[in-house]
Amino acid sequence: MPNRVLIVEDDPSIRAGLRDALELTGYAVREAGDGRAGLNGALSGEVDLVLLDIMLPEIDGLHVLERVRAEKPGLPVICLTALGEQADRVRGLKAGADDYIVKPFGLDELLARVEAVLRRSAPPTPAAASDGTFTLNGRTINLARQEVTLESGETRVLPLREAEVLGYLTEHRGRAISREELLERVWGIDPRGMQTRSVDMAVARLRDQLGDAGPEHRVIVTVRGRGYMLAGEA
Repeated sequence: MPNRVLIVEDDPSIRAGLRDALELTGYAVREAGDGRAGLNGALSGEVDLVLLDIMLPEIDGLHVLERVRAEKPGLPVICLTALGEQADRVRGLKAGADDYIVKPFGLDELLARVEAVLRRSAPPTPAAASDGTFTLNGRTINLARQEVTLESGETRVLPLREAEVLGYLTEHRGRAISREELLERVWGIDPRGMQTRSVDMAVARLRDQLGDAGPEHRVIVTVRGRGYMLAGEA
C-alpha cells in the first residue's frame, strides 16, 4: 500500500505541482485548500504524512499543527514556509514540525525530505519494540513505539523528531552530544552556518513530554559548552 500524503496548501498551482510530483513517485495524495479542511483531513483521514503550508485561510497552519500535535502526536508534519519568514519557521519547529521547507523549493528536495521523514516514522518490527524499552529516573521509555510512561502512570506519545533526539542520545549515552552533531545526525542537514535553535527547541519540547520537573527528576541534562546527554551519564 502506498504511503498517503495530505497536502494542505491554498495556492492551486502549488498544490497541483506537489500532487503531480508525489503521485508520479508513487504516493497516494489527498488535498485540502484551507486550514479547516486540512485539519479535518489530518485528524479524521488515514494519512501517513502532512505537507502543511503556514499561511492558510480559515485556520492558519500553525494552529493546525498545534491541534494535530495534541490529537495525533505521532503523525509526521512537514511545514511549507515563505522565503524570509524565519519567525514562522521558528514557531513551526517549536510547535513540533518534523521538518520545514522554504518556498520556493525544488521538487527533488521536497521528495527527499518526504522520503526521509517517512522512513524515520516507519512502524518498528515487534522485535525492535521489545528491545527499545528502558527505564530512566522513574520513566519507562519505549523508543520503538515513541512512548514514555511517567511515574504517575500516564503514557504519552512522543512526536517523531523528539523521539529521534531521545533515541540518538540513548544510542550514544555516556557522552555529551553537541547541537551540531544532532543537526547532522538527526535532522540530516549540514550544521555549518546553521543556527541550533531548532535543536534547543526540540529538547525543550522533549523535556516537557518527559515531565522533567527539576534536577533530581531530569532525564536530559545540558553539559555546558558541550551539548546534551542523558541524566546519570556524566
